[in-house]
Amino acid sequence: MPFVNIRIVKQVIEHDPEGIKAKVNEDVTASIAAAAGIPAENVWVTFDEVDETDWFSGGVRVKELRAQS
Repeated sequence: MPFVNIRIVKQVIEHDPEGIKAKVNEDVTASIAAAAGIPAENVWVTFDEVDETDWFSGGVRVKELRAQS
């Protein structure tokens, strides 16, 4: 049974966390089920929301990277 853990910056989805998670879950589940040839019910998906101040990329906080873009 595939288990998928998705970590996402919570501020990125804060405008619609339930809707975004539902869509990502649907797409990930369908993709893995199709690729593995298994029922969608056998794919487990979880989400971990990480604050943008607690996530770094290249030594820089994601909060700062998001502010630059």
